[in-house]
Amino acid sequence: MQLRIAAVDLVSNTCFPALAADELGFFKEEGLDARIELVPMLGATRALRNGSADAMIAGSVHDVLTEFPNWKGAKIVVALSQGTPWLLVVRADLQARRGDLNAIKGLQLTAAHGPDLALKQMLIGAGIDPSRDLEIIELPGAKSRDVSFGVFAARALEAGEIDGFWANAMGGETAVSRGVGKILVDVRRGDDPDEVRYFTFAGMATTDDFIQRKPQAVAAAVRAIVKAQKTLRADPSVAREVGKRKFSQDAAELISRVVARDVEFYDPGISENAIEKMNRFAQSVGHLSRLVAYDQVVATRFRDLWLG
Repeated sequence: MQLRIAAVDLVSNTCFPALAADELGFFKEEGLDARIELVPMLGATRALRNGSADAMIAGSVHDVLTEFPNWKGAKIVVALSQGTPWLLVVRADLQARRGDLNAIKGLQLTAAHGPDLALKQMLIGAGIDPSRDLEIIELPGAKSRDVSFGVFAARALEAGEIDGFWANAMGGETAVSRGVGKILVDVRRGDDPDEVRYFTFAGMATTDDFIQRKPQAVAAAVRAIVKAQKTLRADPSVAREVGKRKFSQDAAELISRVVARDVEFYDPGISENAIEKMNRFAQSVGHLSRLVAYDQVVATRFRDLWLG
């Protein structure tokens, strides 16, 4: 069975269980010929809509709504990791306490298209006007096909092009390890006003049509990802071997540290509470016109597979 998977970011700790399922041979063990391809920002959702991909993996599954309004025609089949996955990283010399969002006033930050919505909502919740109190810019080249945004943003911080960025933990680890950045906000670990940690999560989604035509392929992919999550939780050092095959040398050296901290989030389950809160966030940014029932968002037929 063939499965074409579109991904918006490959150098990513949040989507890492899918990469591990590929490199550790779990997709093959399930009878899948899986092909994971990197596409530009929000391109994975477009690929799913136009049929050039059978499934998509994303750090923010609410992105599905940009091409499938009100969840019509697509569903999430498994969580890759729990919680809003982005961190706010600022330059290392900034005098700021952890969690102090007021420290970013007057700064120039960057965020990828899509994740920037969560950043803006977080700032609004903290009483900061994202259009007046600071500047959020787009980095030239950030939308190129081969760009993994977090690492790209960390390099821009190192070059002095920005004061900080909103991206995944691989971007944060890159900046911190090079001595150019520090973590100001990690929403999954409680640095968040208005429960930003529940805005979204990383997952795999596919279309209703593909589920109907190829349920065995979807089930096989879910089993492989669950197996990868269990493997990483049992031995996070496995991540380094996967990283060597998938990432640049410097990123491969960092990934095992990031995964070791993140294994608590590698849970395939999707709760009704998570969907309700994600949908409320999607409503707040104009991506959803009304609340949608859990079984219209999640492919519940695969729920038993989350238990492994």
